[in-house]
Amino acid sequence: MTTKTDAIAEPGDQRTTSVGGPGWVGSWNRDSGHHRRRHYSDSYAALDLGTNNCRLLIAEPAHFGFRVVDAFSRIVRLGEGLGHGNHLSGDAIERTIEALRVCRDKMEAKEVRRARLVATEACRLAENGRDFIERVRTDLDLELEVVDRQTEAYLAVTGCASLADPAAESIVIFDIGGGSTEIAWLDGKAGDAHSDPCHRIQAWDSLPVGVVTLAERHGGVNVTRESFEGMVHEVSDLLRDFAGAAAKASSARGFHLLGTSGTVTTVGGIHLGLPRYDRRRVDGLWMRDREITKVVDRLIDTSLEERAVQPCIGRERADLVLAGCAILEAIRRSFPSERLRIADRGLREGILMNMMREDNVWRQESQR
Repeated sequence: MTTKTDAIAEPGDQRTTSVGGPGWVGSWNRDSGHHRRRHYSDSYAALDLGTNNCRLLIAEPAHFGFRVVDAFSRIVRLGEGLGHGNHLSGDAIERTIEALRVCRDKMEAKEVRRARLVATEACRLAENGRDFIERVRTDLDLELEVVDRQTEAYLAVTGCASLADPAAESIVIFDIGGGSTEIAWLDGKAGDAHSDPCHRIQAWDSLPVGVVTLAERHGGVNVTRESFEGMVHEVSDLLRDFAGAAAKASSARGFHLLGTSGTVTTVGGIHLGLPRYDRRRVDGLWMRDREITKVVDRLIDTSLEERAVQPCIGRERADLVLAGCAILEAIRRSFPSERLRIADRGLREGILMNMMREDNVWRQESQR
């Protein structure tokens, strides 16, 4: 694997969907063949179809960022089995189609003016990924964009960098996904709230491992300390090139880790002892190194059933959470830090920020 040390440039082909454009879900009347005449809202939509989850966020511009008006998330496990082969299963495709149908209906109901719908590692890897994309286009009239790893890393950084300590001159941001893990080193001082944080990127990489693929290879049901260490070592090997490129990261003033994913939000929720997951309490939470270790150690000693009834995990993720913890542990060992900030935001928020920045919505707001 080659670690990327050049700054990430904003991808040129955004393939966003505007009113009446290809893949638009609410503006075309199939019966009459004419565009509907109606008032369109200021809503933007971002959809992230990953290896494990299908997530939608609909938001309107606000003075400091945006205001969420609707959201949807469902575990679809589109990449189920990719750890052993390169084919999307029929069951996984049907689950995903149903989730995407819900997303389409929500976007139509909110009269979304502009949307970007992206798919990541599962569709990148699968031999039948293109067939699946075509099925989505034919059945749902949705245009999914399979983004490359550079774009995925760019969007993840854009979506959560606002949570970085403004006094920190160096941070490592990571996004643990179902089929891949994006990681980036940001150096230098932060800009204002609407500036592009990707100009700070000194090194980045996309590791071909996520919670689904790692759990399928090592087992996620009965995890021993030995099998957990095996997962950590596999990820540490994949991290070696990036860790070398970002060797100076942890020596800068105020260095800390910033993580976004179901893994880190789960760790945060368990640490807080939440009776049910609460995004308002987890997003932006600071955790100390020893607090993370305590939660991970507790999870390693639990059975699958104990993890399944944990309110911040649930039955659908009980066999994946320790694979995520192993990826987190490998990152922590490569970049020791006393502090980790947890972000319940990421790729979808990055998509929204980019679209609104392209449309100059905040400049227009300030001129009113």
